[in-house]
Amino acid sequence: MRNARHPAPDEISLTEVMAALSDPIRVGLVRLLADGAERGWGELRAPVAKSTLSHHLRILRDAGLTRTRQEGTRCYVRLRTEDLQARFPGLLPAVLAAARADDVGHHVTLAPPCRTTSAEARVSE
Repeated sequence: MRNARHPAPDEISLTEVMAALSDPIRVGLVRLLADGAERGWGELRAPVAKSTLSHHLRILRDAGLTRTRQEGTRCYVRLRTEDLQARFPGLLPAVLAAARADDVGHHVTLAPPCRTTSAEARVSE
């Protein structure tokens, strides 16, 4: 991930975007990221091995759908909504609406928030 290449907006290819969106796991990831929030890879849950999830995230990045950044040992990902809208107006909202209507990607979720123990809560006070 160190030297990950993100295509410039004018380099994003419709065929690569459509190919990346041909998998329900990747559609589910896009649905989760559509809220505009940047997510840590550890927050993402899918019914696949971590290495397979990493592969799906790489495909989305290489196609120009997401931007990934590394901070120390942690990786974060966000949807490139503005770039996609500029390059292919209306495509992302149409894909998201169809995915919701057909319930595609529903099995991709966020990890439950971490709960602090009462001892941790007292230390932070």
